[in-house]
Amino acid sequence: MILPEKISTFKNEVNAFFMQHGRSFPWRENITPWGVVVSEFMLQQTQTERVVPFFKRWMERWSTPADLAGASLEDTLREWIGLGYNRRCRFLKECARIICAKHEGKVPETPAELAQLPGIGAYTAGAIVCFAYNYPSIFIETNIRTAFLHFFFKDEASVTDKKLIPLLEKALDHENPRQWYWALMDYGAALKKSGENPSRRSAHYTKQSAFDGSFRQLRGKVVRSLAMDGKANTEELVLRTGITPDDLYRTLSALNHDSIVAEQEGIYQIQER
Repeated sequence: MILPEKISTFKNEVNAFFMQHGRSFPWRENITPWGVVVSEFMLQQTQTERVVPFFKRWMERWSTPADLAGASLEDTLREWIGLGYNRRCRFLKECARIICAKHEGKVPETPAELAQLPGIGAYTAGAIVCFAYNYPSIFIETNIRTAFLHFFFKDEASVTDKKLIPLLEKALDHENPRQWYWALMDYGAALKKSGENPSRRSAHYTKQSAFDGSFRQLRGKVVRSLAMDGKANTEELVLRTGITPDDLYRTLSALNHDSIVAEQEGIYQIQER
């Protein structure tokens, strides 16, 4: 049983760290619900520092859901190149279309509504409503997980999120949940860089596979080629990307399945709805 005094000590430690070492990001400085949605999509499986320049350029071009809904997928993918996981770009664009069509251009305010949008799971829905509307949702990601593992489970391995959720609920700041989660994330991020990395003691910890030589790299090469240099047949794509024919067919099949690439009479291009 976790005593209230320990929860209080934990909160004081996290908040004290944030007051002295809290990070500054553009999506925290000028908060808009749509900006929060964009940042959460970009931050999925991507280091925060890498996201900053992409976020700034994106918001300069498509600062509202209506702006993005009216853009071509080819154009948006060109702006996305370098972030990886291109499905996130397609999902984000589809979210913009649905927000305009079904929500009058306003980002939904509840996790349940947001979870109906493509590419948004439980974590992303909770994070969006918290950071966009200061809603006291419960959600967990790697830095939040790290903070709780470090403080409450120093000598335990394979800790499940099921054990962490009750602690998140007890520690939640209902008056300013947005700042509390920022503090948790910054505290956890610092711990991971300290050399200890408590997240490795989570039952949900997985080490990301190397990018070089991966299927992710092949997908990125094909998307980059079609977005930057236009439509092409397989022979042209082999020359452009250096991918072997067998790997190219496998990659094109996956991208077609994800509605990113379309094929017509042997010509491939970025798919548009």
